[in-house]
Amino acid sequence: MKELLSKLMNYGVDIGGKILLAIVVLIIGHFIIKGVKKAMARADRVSKLDKTVQSFVKNLVNILLHIVLIITVIGILGIPMTSVVTVLASCGLAVGLALQGALGNFAGGLMILIFKPFRVGDYIEASGAEGTVRDISVFYTTIITIDNKRVTVPNGDLMNANVTNYSTEPTRRIDLPFKLTNDCDPKLAQRVLLQAAENTDKVLTDPAPFARMTAVDDDTYIFTVRAWVKNEDYWNVYYVLLENCTDALAANGIDDPEERIAVRIVKDE
Repeated sequence: MKELLSKLMNYGVDIGGKILLAIVVLIIGHFIIKGVKKAMARADRVSKLDKTVQSFVKNLVNILLHIVLIITVIGILGIPMTSVVTVLASCGLAVGLALQGALGNFAGGLMILIFKPFRVGDYIEASGAEGTVRDISVFYTTIITIDNKRVTVPNGDLMNANVTNYSTEPTRRIDLPFKLTNDCDPKLAQRVLLQAAENTDKVLTDPAPFARMTAVDDDTYIFTVRAWVKNEDYWNVYYVLLENCTDALAANGIDDPEERIAVRIVKDE
């Protein structure tokens, strides 16, 4: 009996020591990984890379270091790697199905890194999300919307979707439609809108602004104003141009049909 208790105590001490050592290694490893990530952030070679590449490389290194840490802890606990491999192999189908999406996202991340349909800081629209790209990790891309919501999109979905990148070109075109009553002078309306566009600050002269009647709808004329601006000025100029054109039409007595109020007089019988 004493011999059995002695063996159990020795076994408990052995296992307890391994568990304690594994916990210590896990904690130390966590801090080492954090230190490596900080060192990478300060490294000249890494800082000179494109932000998209930096984000991807940092996330990849982080995953690999955690895998090494987990394998080290398993070895300290005395769990044979052959047993781990055997368990994984026996669950191969389930693991394969579980990792199918992850592998697709990983491949998508590599494709984004190679072909660069967008970069960190670009404003994009894809897979039902629209906003500024905050981070491109190994498996997911983080997008911050205009109203400051965080949207996480799988990289695999992004590579299989149409991606609209609003940030890549140096200039963008503003298109503004105006619906006017058909009793206005079309030539006057065109001249007023064109002058308003030309006099709007930060509207480019090449290509020149455009203002023409583009459609006729029932008893209304539809005019379109187009103006080219620098990409970074788009939204500011958009609202200023809209205000300038509206004010110019009002100053020249040109009505918007939606501003007219129809009054019906009902006589008492």
